[in-house]
Amino acid sequence: MGNVADLSVWGCPRILKKFDVCRAANLRGHIWFPCCRRAGNKRVEFTMICRPLEIQARSLLRTKSEQFMLSPMPTRLLSHRSSATGAIPTPHPEVRLPLARAHEACGPARRSFALWLAGQMQGPVLWLAPAWGADRPNPDGMIAFADPGRFIFVHPVRADDLLWCMEEALRSGAVPLVVADLPGPPPLTPVRRLHLAAEQGAALGAPPLGLLLTPGDGGAPGVETRWHMAPSHLGAARRWRLTRTRARTLPPRTWLAEQRSPRAGLELRPVHAPGTGCGDAEIDTGQTP
Repeated sequence: MGNVADLSVWGCPRILKKFDVCRAANLRGHIWFPCCRRAGNKRVEFTMICRPLEIQARSLLRTKSEQFMLSPMPTRLLSHRSSATGAIPTPHPEVRLPLARAHEACGPARRSFALWLAGQMQGPVLWLAPAWGADRPNPDGMIAFADPGRFIFVHPVRADDLLWCMEEALRSGAVPLVVADLPGPPPLTPVRRLHLAAEQGAALGAPPLGLLLTPGDGGAPGVETRWHMAPSHLGAARRWRLTRTRARTLPPRTWLAEQRSPRAGLELRPVHAPGTGCGDAEIDTGQTP
């Protein structure tokens, strides 16, 4: 065992990934880390002792890979119900997105769906998109759904940083809506991490909501709901075809969404028999033919 001051250098978060961290315990207001390192064929053991404030300050210096190593995903099972009460206000009672969960929107008008959700909520909106992407929201088009001044745009350089930034934003609970414009559907493990992060953020205040934007028909596994939105404008009428392709407790359903005036939201009418276009679809008016 060497000097604690010298050993604390070996235990800093950037070098800690080279060692085997066994456990951490609180001892009289301090935290000690049993660590070990290899010097040739010898195995040297030591202990790092720091105050909690020092650990918190050093945690800000760790990289993304170290964040995943030092903060492993909990092994507890995810509940099928959201820990938050209530849902986002929507124009139709069947279009519900539970809070403190991660959802998916796909299709050509997936960004319009995200802007529509932002218009139904209050507070800032964090919008994550890759730095190399060419399709970015235009304030002139956003203003018909929500105030562009509420949006905070972040453009990570690497694709892996998109999900990492989204996870950290949901865990902090600082913003009610976090949107990630992804180049493709993520695998199951990152989606599970997003659910857990959103639940942790709900414990700090208002429950956040995560929305994944994926091209095509989507397909991210483990999401709470999946929505497909495609434009179907007719003349000057702004209309879209909205389809709920996945939900835990609700069957698939299709609506015709129309926006009659800016900031007025979307009026939804159920589509009785989907066709190739809104003009070919039979709208369910509630009357018996």
